[in-house]
Amino acid sequence: MPVKKRTSQNILLSTALENFYGAAEEMGLDDDLVEILSRPERSLCVSLPVTMDDGSIRVFEGYRVQYSTALGPAKGGFRYHPNVDLEECEALGSLMTWKCSLAGIPYGGGKGGISCDPSELSMPEKERLTRTFAARVAPIVGEWTDIPAPDVNTGAQEMVWFMDTISKMRGRLEPGIVTGKPVSIWGSRGRNAATGVGVATCVMELLKTEGVDVKGARVIIQGFGNVGSHAALTMVKSGAKIVGVSDVTGGYYAPGGIDIRKAVEHVNANPKKTLEGFKGPGLNKIDGDDILTQETDVLAPCALEGAVNAKNAANIKARYIVEGANGPVTPEADEIVGEKGIMVVPDFLANSGGVIGSYFEWVQNLNGFFWTEEEYNHRLIPIMTDNFYRVWNYSREYGEKMRRAAFLVAIKRVADAVKMRGTFL
Repeated sequence: MPVKKRTSQNILLSTALENFYGAAEEMGLDDDLVEILSRPERSLCVSLPVTMDDGSIRVFEGYRVQYSTALGPAKGGFRYHPNVDLEECEALGSLMTWKCSLAGIPYGGGKGGISCDPSELSMPEKERLTRTFAARVAPIVGEWTDIPAPDVNTGAQEMVWFMDTISKMRGRLEPGIVTGKPVSIWGSRGRNAATGVGVATCVMELLKTEGVDVKGARVIIQGFGNVGSHAALTMVKSGAKIVGVSDVTGGYYAPGGIDIRKAVEHVNANPKKTLEGFKGPGLNKIDGDDILTQETDVLAPCALEGAVNAKNAANIKARYIVEGANGPVTPEADEIVGEKGIMVVPDFLANSGGVIGSYFEWVQNLNGFFWTEEEYNHRLIPIMTDNFYRVWNYSREYGEKMRRAAFLVAIKRVADAVKMRGTFL
């Protein structure tokens, strides 16, 4: 009996399922494995009553999805955003599964989050919310079961609250239960920049394979948060020219190049941590979405999903797209840019530096032995480079687009593990 394909109205989950089913069909994956791998192993929904600063109680909705643990503990961040729901977490958990598999690290995939607007919460309210979430998901997380990490609107502080809550509940320190902690509290030097360094590594290796000189190559980065800024800093060190950046305040485009170090300094000095008010030679302030359609060699969308979609894909002028965010190019847009001859390096390859870096932090936590930042990057960059060429070579050998090649490589590793381990529990 043929597999009945799952569908969803959620764009991110629909995209994830479409990509999975397409790859599974092409590789001739057994129907039983298709059924197993198209569904998460466990999904937890929790209600989070929080005492607000005014004394009232507000109940938030939280989620944690363990999509697959075939290769190891579930790994994936938790985010704070108004659009967080169960299907989004499932989609991102599946993406983390393929990302960890492709990276060759001993992790499965998971994701979580809380439906909220963090900009409306005070610091004490965020702390109470985070600790309540940690307590609610405590039964299913652990150093060898599920290891959360920072994601959209969460960072080192939330990870410390999460770790501290679980540790106190269990009566023992468990630093390896989350990654993305500050260096001063069991964190890892190099982890903060890892995702951006990984994106930059993919950009530079792509240009080399295409015979494009990295020095002087034009790059636009949509999203100038942690990932985008570190990707930009890494690329300019190799001679690339960043001609456009953007954040919630708009787009900043300069055909002659932007002084990225000054842009980072501006953001760090700005109380709101944005580019608002940033100026430079030849710099034009434009609408944030318009940054995507400016002239460039490489476009690196490093913000939220769906940035490149059916409405703007035909206007993309980049030669290459390297996905720093999760799901920034929709399937419809993927088809359009493909017809235009634009090569896309998929998200779960390009932004896997973060989870590889998380793996490094976890290893250090389990051993209680820490590396220098140089040691960290000495291990990170070769892994990213090897992963890039594994997908690149497969795509060239079998005539596949990079995204499909990455899915085929990643799904096979998970499927092989499921077959070997069997279906008991």
